[in-house]
Amino acid sequence: MTSYQHIRQDYGKHALNESAVPQNPIALFKNWFDKALNSTILDANAMVLSTVNNHKPSSRIVLLKDIEAEKFVFFTNYNSRKGHELVENKNASMLFFWPELEQQIRIEGTIERVSEAYSDAYFLSRPRGSQAGAIASHQSEILLDKAKLIQDMELLMQTNEPLQRPAHWGGYQLTASYFEFWQGGANRLHDRIAYTQEALTWKIERLYP
Repeated sequence: MTSYQHIRQDYGKHALNESAVPQNPIALFKNWFDKALNSTILDANAMVLSTVNNHKPSSRIVLLKDIEAEKFVFFTNYNSRKGHELVENKNASMLFFWPELEQQIRIEGTIERVSEAYSDAYFLSRPRGSQAGAIASHQSEILLDKAKLIQDMELLMQTNEPLQRPAHWGGYQLTASYFEFWQGGANRLHDRIAYTQEALTWKIERLYP
C-alpha cells in the first residue's frame, strides 16, 4: 500500500493583509495575474473550470483568454460536456493555482455565451491548426477512429479558403460574485481573503486557513 502522507511543502514567501487589498477584487486579480504571466510559470492562464449537472460536479483545465468588462472569458466547444452542463446550470467556478508564487485564486459566478461577433474575431486570430481542430473535433463524444479525425484536420489545413468559426464553437464569460485569494503561509497558517458581492459593493473578509 502506497502512502503519500510524507509529502508536504511549507510556504511563507509573502503575506496577504485584508487592510492592504483593493476594494475591487478584479484589481487584485489583475495584479496577481500580471505577476504570474511575467514569471517562469508555464501556462499561467490555465485554470480549473468546474461545472455541475444533476448535482454532480466535473472539472477540467481551460485557458483564460480575456477579461472583458470585468468578465472572465474562455472558448470551447458548445457541444462538449461542459457546454451541455452550462445549459442546465449557469453556476460555475474557476480556480487558478500558481505554486511558484504560492498563490491560489477561486472565483465563483454565473456563465453565459459571449456575442457571436466576439467569438468570430477570436476564432480568426487563432493559428490555422487550432481552427481546423475546433471544426473537426466533436469534443467529448466517443472517438472510434483517431486516424479519421487527423485526416479531416489535414483536409482542412490543405484548403486555400479561410476557415470560418463553426456554430458549435465559441466563447463564454463568467460574471463573478465571489473571489477567494489564497497566499501560502508557514505552518499552514495561510492567508485567505474573501470578496463577496453585496449589491454594488464587495464585502472583504479574512477566512481561517
